[in-house]
Amino acid sequence: MRTQVAIIGAGPSGLLLGHLLRQAGIDCVVLERQNGPYVLSRIRAGVLEQVTVQLMERLGLDARMKAEGLPHDGFNLADGERLIRIDIKALTGKEVMVYGQTELTRDLMEATGERGLEVVYEASDVALFDIESDAPYVTYTKDGVEHRVDARFIVGCDGFHGPSRKAIPESVGRSFERVYPFGWLGILADVPPCNHELIYANHERGFALASMRSETRSRYYVDVPLTEKIEDWSDERVWDELAVRLGPEAAANITRGPSLEKSIAPLRSFVFEPMRHGSLMLCGDSAHIVPPTGAKGLNLAASDVHYAAEALLAFFKSNDADAIAGYSEKALARVWKSERFSWTLTKLMHRFPEDGPFERRMQQAELDYIASSEAAQRSIAENYVGLPV
Repeated sequence: MRTQVAIIGAGPSGLLLGHLLRQAGIDCVVLERQNGPYVLSRIRAGVLEQVTVQLMERLGLDARMKAEGLPHDGFNLADGERLIRIDIKALTGKEVMVYGQTELTRDLMEATGERGLEVVYEASDVALFDIESDAPYVTYTKDGVEHRVDARFIVGCDGFHGPSRKAIPESVGRSFERVYPFGWLGILADVPPCNHELIYANHERGFALASMRSETRSRYYVDVPLTEKIEDWSDERVWDELAVRLGPEAAANITRGPSLEKSIAPLRSFVFEPMRHGSLMLCGDSAHIVPPTGAKGLNLAASDVHYAAEALLAFFKSNDADAIAGYSEKALARVWKSERFSWTLTKLMHRFPEDGPFERRMQQAELDYIASSEAAQRSIAENYVGLPV
């Protein structure tokens, strides 16, 4: 098979990029190691920045998102006693959209047939070759048969563990990483949210997050040591802990119910440079990971896709090689700012094992300052809604 762009990974970033390229008349194929139902089973982020919403609008795939998504013009920080509301609409003129990553992926998947986007599922043993040339190619195995895709560019949207980043020589790439000493224990339940906006809570017992997927489905988290086991956390124990950490105002409105899904996700900050080498470009988790504090993961992948699509369109439509050459620098500038925000918010809202009374007082002082300072709130709001692309 020969195509202009081979995309590895059919998560939201791979599908977004594929649709943008097909909309512009550029040939591409998407290779995915898993099957479609598995891709949809991943429970991920639910807060969309405007860059992500605008890409769906640009594709004309925003109808269900607009009908079922929940626009939010603020969110809350909690210190165990009070809620500090950050009015992002008043401070920035923008809002975010609560719409699950699973639903966004479903919208993209269901449009592939009518939009002519070819996706090969269950493509195993994917390998990249000749990425430093103008004629790279990808091989994969499907139903026991090996296939080859020749392309002008390869875009790796295959996540942290995929083969794309590993194809870049160690002498070229550099990794930056911070592994956090805790994970997020998440519970998904068909109960109404305890607040119509998200609550990020810093309590002396640890962090908690009250979020939602809809007006009838809630997503909650508490941070736990990495040594914890999910079987030791009954639903009742999770609800009890949430009621303490979120504070009395939120606890009074918690509706308890059986969990639909419960898991512990480790947290890390990770950046790989460069995000382009030769004819290979990286997007999303293949190049960077952010802790979920601040809801940047999916949105950062979407901004990568925006930059990658711009560069590829400039190359194929105007023979602009400089656009490809500048992709990594442009994408990384936004990546590092988003990493900074996620890291800062994670440090503010979590208790680290090495922290003592002094660090706890610093967190309390920072939250007091945020509560009383419009300038501090504006800075948080600007980052939360997403920096300009």
